[in-house]
Amino acid sequence: MKNKTTHPKYEQTLVIIKPDGIQRSLMGEIIGRYERVGLKLVAMKMMVPTSDLIEKHYTLDPEWRRITGEKTIKGYHDKGLVPPSENPLDITKKILANNCKYMTSGPVIVMIWEGAHAVAIVRKITGGTEPLMSDVGTIRGDFVLDSYKMTDEDGRAVRNLVHASGSVKEANDEIKHWFNNNEIIKYNHVQEKILYDVNLDGILE
Repeated sequence: MKNKTTHPKYEQTLVIIKPDGIQRSLMGEIIGRYERVGLKLVAMKMMVPTSDLIEKHYTLDPEWRRITGEKTIKGYHDKGLVPPSENPLDITKKILANNCKYMTSGPVIVMIWEGAHAVAIVRKITGGTEPLMSDVGTIRGDFVLDSYKMTDEDGRAVRNLVHASGSVKEANDEIKHWFNNNEIIKYNHVQEKILYDVNLDGILE
């Protein structure tokens, strides 16, 4: 029998509906997409985050500044463009400032979703970070027309509606950053009998 704490159905991930998602009245649509796939909402709150909370969120991984800067520079080169700087830390300093301004501009909704392969499933439903390149059928692909070209022109963060944890470790760190244990609800959901019951022997009982 699988250990309860390690079975994939107990995986959790963090999702934040960003200020533009709320201002565009897409909260219900976004939440509904995660619900319909079978994930369970186990924590949720609305708040206006501080700059300090956002900066700590993005820098929970001490390597975030370097890795994100290098990826951003590579992205420019891959498109045949000249990056604003060849120094990864200069790049992420600007990214972090723009993200802080964006994420503190209004209320956000912070959630924890639980279910099988929650991190990967949520990332798939949410779509790629740049809305222009996100597939049709994803949240960002269906509801956003922003691009990195526009954000560079305007000197701002990309408006892509949702933050979703990128890995299980990242999710665990972010959940601890945003929630206390007593804010996370443990409960049974009727659909779990269909999703996870091994033999489906409870249907006709």
